[in-house]
Amino acid sequence: GVVTVYDLSFLRLPDRFPAAQRLYLSTITRLSCRRARRVIAISEATRRDVAELLGVPSTRIDLAYPGVDARFRPLPAEAVAAFRARHGLPERFILYLGTLEPRKNLPALVRAFAQLRRDEPDLHLVLAGGRGWWYHSLLRMIDDFQLSAVVHLPGFVPAEDLPLWYNAATAFAYPSNFEGFGLPVAEALARGRPTVTGDSSSLPEAGGAVAARVPVEDVDALTAAL
Repeated sequence: GVVTVYDLSFLRLPDRFPAAQRLYLSTITRLSCRRARRVIAISEATRRDVAELLGVPSTRIDLAYPGVDARFRPLPAEAVAAFRARHGLPERFILYLGTLEPRKNLPALVRAFAQLRRDEPDLHLVLAGGRGWWYHSLLRMIDDFQLSAVVHLPGFVPAEDLPLWYNAATAFAYPSNFEGFGLPVAEALARGRPTVTGDSSSLPEAGGAVAARVPVEDVDALTAAL
């Protein structure tokens, strides 16, 4: 058969996953790749990881980048304004889209946003996505920084609404520590949104020469890029 590997974050960053989840993913992925006739990786970075971490010969690994749907394009201003009003969104906000979980490096984004608001007091931050695991410290940080009124947590975003979220945002931030590809980066860029992302794993591939890339643990660099 053929197996597609989206990322090996549970092997690269094992401390960011609950033990049971890490064990399950590691076992199933190793077994599937061992039995597969061909393995598809969704980025060059993931292809290297599959070879290095799973011992799959490079001759059995094929690269296939994810595609960006044609829906991710500039939308009419009236539709975007109506969407903002419907969700009570501010005129200017930085958007993050993805699961709220440790690998996404969201505490660094909140710290950068807190610094940025000193010069941009009307700017808000939207952390859109379902709550994954170990996110409670992130919520406490938002409270401790007294940002609850300007950091919005709308929860899971339906796929059909994604283009509107990108269109409504002023900029997009995706400071993840590790990604198999980083499709939200490519989607935001397809809309033409200024995008800041990390300089590791596959994110340089997703952002190409267009996204601003920073060492994501460097909060000052992240602030400056935003």
